[in-house]
Amino acid sequence: MDERETVGVAALRAREGRVHSMETMGTVDGPGTRLVVFCQGCPMRCAYCHNPDSWDPAAGSVATAGEVLDLFERNRPFYRRGGITLSGGEPMLQPDFAAAVFALAHRAPAGRIHTCLDTSGIAFSAASPERHAALLDECDLVLLDVKHAFDEGHRELTGKAADNPRALGDELARRGTPVVIRHVVVPGITDDPAELAALGRLIARWDNVVGLDLLPYHTMGVGKYRALGLDYPLEGVPAQEKGAIPGLRRQVLEARAAARADRG
Repeated sequence: MDERETVGVAALRAREGRVHSMETMGTVDGPGTRLVVFCQGCPMRCAYCHNPDSWDPAAGSVATAGEVLDLFERNRPFYRRGGITLSGGEPMLQPDFAAAVFALAHRAPAGRIHTCLDTSGIAFSAASPERHAALLDECDLVLLDVKHAFDEGHRELTGKAADNPRALGDELARRGTPVVIRHVVVPGITDDPAELAALGRLIARWDNVVGLDLLPYHTMGVGKYRALGLDYPLEGVPAQEKGAIPGLRRQVLEARAAARADRG
């Protein structure tokens, strides 16, 4: 490594971000066993969010990209088929920190580390894609959370418009970045056949989608809301039955296949 590269790596290692928490043995946020960094801060207020303590971008603790890499390296043997995932909160709110973590992962002296970004896309803007270009350049896989397939439903469920998430989906398709779509199924909100069909039509336009996860809504966050003195937005809504998920997933895939057939 020449002097310029050494200086560049040092700058990446020093890049700071705000972190809610880290999970050293994550198994559901990307392939294999992973170090999952939950970044602090989120502009959305999803009705089913189970981590309201991750909303405030000024809360959490400060960590450097170098500290994240060092934590991974201490447990590298356990991550042989895994890697590093940045989740949230919303990691794209901190694009410089996120890009530094992934850049270090790809340049790790002990061998390249697989990178995965778990995002809602709400911080991305088609008007200024350069803000996230360095981060997206370093993504091996993106888990893109599609909160609701209809614009009005998205705003009601999250408090935000769907434009930015859709724009990120389009940008990832343009780049050819592998994407797994995630969609939380909430009884009476995101389990309607029309909404599921709309989801299928939406993802049909993205040829880079390599997976679809329908996640059953659960009520494990209720206690945290009460502890924080917050009203729970979905009070009384039952947890989604896991047994119904395969059938709902088929509805999405059938709508996707039909849309792609119509497209030719």
